[in-house]
Amino acid sequence: MPLPPSLNLLIPLLAGLAIGGIGATMFLQSLPGPEGSSEERATKLEVELKQAVNRIAKMEAENPDGRQRTRRTLADGARRIGEDIRAGRPVSPDDIFRASQPLLRDLAPLFDRMRVRQQQDMIESKTGELARKYLLTPRQQDELKSWFETKGNEEGKRWNDLVASDNTRLEDLVQAARDVRPYDGLDQFMARQLRGEKLAAFQAERMDERAQAVQQEADQRVQRLDAIVGLDERQRDQVFDIIARSSRDYDPSMQIHGVTGEIAAAPAANRRANLLTILRPDQRRAFEAEQQRRRTEAAKDLETMGLTLPEGWEFFDEGAFH
Repeated sequence: MPLPPSLNLLIPLLAGLAIGGIGATMFLQSLPGPEGSSEERATKLEVELKQAVNRIAKMEAENPDGRQRTRRTLADGARRIGEDIRAGRPVSPDDIFRASQPLLRDLAPLFDRMRVRQQQDMIESKTGELARKYLLTPRQQDELKSWFETKGNEEGKRWNDLVASDNTRLEDLVQAARDVRPYDGLDQFMARQLRGEKLAAFQAERMDERAQAVQQEADQRVQRLDAIVGLDERQRDQVFDIIARSSRDYDPSMQIHGVTGEIAAAPAANRRANLLTILRPDQRRAFEAEQQRRRTEAAKDLETMGLTLPEGWEFFDEGAFH
């Protein structure tokens, strides 16, 4: 039996809200203490969602055949999920994501236009800043814009390929979003554009920016772990050291406030194991108890919606252990 027209209209929005709501809930639960800027990010996402809904309506009007196809596949997926929930069968956020993939694939051109628009604002802003600071010529500015555009387009393709793949999990999308680094490679590009004092000034500024990023990340992770297990002063220094040298922004030559002596770089993959060796037995028990408490809490929240917690979910996935 076909779904009512009103439900057909709501499926894309409900699917998006479901995925966004689950992701936001689990993300906020993964952070101990006040959320801080999470509310600001949530408000921004709400505004972007409203804008996206308006663009979706416009695109549907321009492509009625694609609209009907997307609704049919979404309706099938939504119906299966509803049947599983009513029957008491487990449904995970990945199941909802999988059911929403037809919509995401069909809307890829829309999302890409949104990306290009945001990307252009960033390019204009960063190019203007660098042109002012280092007196870039018109040719150098054009080349810098072209470099940013190429990098942005490559990132956009990587994202679209990920969304389109049948093997992609919701966790993969979250990790891909964390891994976006628009300025990777900028140092090498500018080294080909600048000479002498200008190049030295640019490199010094970039090193300072990266050092601040490393310090902020390490301070944040130390604070999160301290709030759970109560680190002593020596442990705080050790945790800071491990987080700092496993950061993707870390460079052995950078000066970090509060750190004496050189910190040798270490692979991020060893970070969790290294941190666990610092904790005393009572602290490990406190951490494990908090991890279990938050996992149980998250599972109960999802259970009220008839959903299951993804395998391997940990409340500290945005913290020092990852």
